[in-house]
Amino acid sequence: MSESKILIKFPDGQKKSFPAGISLSDIAQSISPSLKKKSAAGKVNGDLYDLNRPINVDARIELLSLVSPDGIKLIRHSTAHLMAQALKRLYGHLHLGVGPVIENGFYYDVELDHTISQSDLEKIEKEMNKIIAENHRILRQKVSREDARDLFSEDPLKLKLLKEIPSGEEITVYKQGEFLDLCRGPHLPSTGVIKHFKLTHVSGAYWRGDSNNKVLQRIYGVAFGSREEMEEYVHFQKEAQKRNHRKLGSELELFMFSEEAPGMPFYLNNGQKIRNELQFFLRQLQHSFDYEEVQTPIMMNRKLWEQSGHWDHYKDNMYFSKVDEQNFALKPMNCPGHMLIYKDKLHSYRDLPIRMAEFGQVHRHEFSGALNGMLRVRTFCQDDAHIFVTPQQIEEEITSALKLIDYVYKTFGFEYSIELSTRPEDYMGEEALWDKAEGSLKNVLKDLGYDFSINEGDGAFYGPKIDIHIKDALKRSHQCATVQLDFQMPEKFDLHYIDEHNEKVRPVVIHRAVFGSLDRFLGILIEHFAGAFPVWLAPVQVKVIPVSNKHHQEYAAKVFSRLKQEGVRVELDSRDEKIGYKMREAQMNKIPCILVIGDKEAQKETVNVRRYKSDETNEVSLDEFLFSINKEILEKSL
Repeated sequence: MSESKILIKFPDGQKKSFPAGISLSDIAQSISPSLKKKSAAGKVNGDLYDLNRPINVDARIELLSLVSPDGIKLIRHSTAHLMAQALKRLYGHLHLGVGPVIENGFYYDVELDHTISQSDLEKIEKEMNKIIAENHRILRQKVSREDARDLFSEDPLKLKLLKEIPSGEEITVYKQGEFLDLCRGPHLPSTGVIKHFKLTHVSGAYWRGDSNNKVLQRIYGVAFGSREEMEEYVHFQKEAQKRNHRKLGSELELFMFSEEAPGMPFYLNNGQKIRNELQFFLRQLQHSFDYEEVQTPIMMNRKLWEQSGHWDHYKDNMYFSKVDEQNFALKPMNCPGHMLIYKDKLHSYRDLPIRMAEFGQVHRHEFSGALNGMLRVRTFCQDDAHIFVTPQQIEEEITSALKLIDYVYKTFGFEYSIELSTRPEDYMGEEALWDKAEGSLKNVLKDLGYDFSINEGDGAFYGPKIDIHIKDALKRSHQCATVQLDFQMPEKFDLHYIDEHNEKVRPVVIHRAVFGSLDRFLGILIEHFAGAFPVWLAPVQVKVIPVSNKHHQEYAAKVFSRLKQEGVRVELDSRDEKIGYKMREAQMNKIPCILVIGDKEAQKETVNVRRYKSDETNEVSLDEFLFSINKEILEKSL
């Protein structure tokens, strides 16, 4: 009887016949042993396959290397299983939840009598390395639902996961040595392939993310395809720790938090100076783009939030109060207030576009476990704007908003990427309007020559949106700016304008934010600049330090007074301390410019300038220094 054959097509278009049942591993070996060694898994007719899984039909294949994006995910997924196997060996009976891949690594949720501490992680890693040395093959097995119930009869969490698998869907388990797990896969061919990993920390997590369920222990780890990537990650973590905005915020006296107002920042003098500067910068820029600035109440009637649609989407994250037997809510956003301002006056098509901006303080209740310094708070200042336009003005105004955002981000030196988010499942309004809105946003992005990705189904409930993701100095991504198109809000508030035919017509609303949250943006800036702000943004721009005697003190006071008159944020350190001590303290406070006043400077009426993190000094006249620093402030130099 002749052996059954299948036809394999390679990425370069070549085709070759192989015996049915051959694996990707065998195909890779037939090409080159080194190719097999470098492969993590592959794709068969577009589906991810384990290297050892048999192929029984004609197929188009692609081998995935260990350092490819898909290969890295497989490493992390298999390392999660490796950790679970080590936990079972060390702690005996435990219940396993889920162990997904996340950014840079993985986690596994477990139910265990023993409380895993940070000190236990080294012991778990040691056991994991032992399993790696044993080099168990990782084998995929297809099982019936009944067999799966038997295999996991003592693990209630796995049985719950099993119930969630739709009827008729294939059920697979993966086995490595004595360890078995319910999993779709795919996985690496063996435990010995895993090389570069580290367990990082432990936290609590509700089963399936539901606060009504029990709390499990979640153990996190990282894994990479090379030693270089692992070392880069470790370096990144150390640098991120040094730049942590909560640490620097305390050291530089920018902000504080108190148990009397959980998740709500207190701005100290230095932090308030930066906040004021950010607002002043954007306020002046918005003025040049013809925005009108308004201010709306911080608390409004519940009926307003029901009318706007925010009640259905935000009520679980809102704060409430009762006044005169009526229910009120602190605003979670500024939109409805701006709708009321627009509606207060009759508008003609000649009035449009109306660009309405506000630095509005909003409140949103976040779970305490989600709070993260300034990056996730319960009250923040939102630099919101709403642009009321005719349908013909949509694309022009979105273009203008994107140009404003581009100017701001270039000022801070941020690179950014753009994402277009489309209609979500809980969308409001007609599908045709959504299609039109999404088309308008795409047209603008294409006309401006922007590369952008599509984020299907992640738009706001009232319209599609463009989200801007900035990259900080550590290449971390932060979503801040947004431009959103809204056909629903004008309908809900019965907004209109009189067109050229003297008829009532609905305007379209464009929601626009640049910083997003001023507080979060400050947190990002602190970490981006490592607390060493450019001169124009620094809370103290210049520190004047006299060396010792009275003559120095008198001239230093004169320099201080002149700088202050010129609007420079300056401090005079006239304490009776050694010059070295005062300079070190100024450096620790990351002050951009230090002016040292000694005999020579006092006699010649000059200043000796030392920049932050520089050992070089430069003696210049006071007028020359003032000209240069004012130029830096005016140009917002980095």
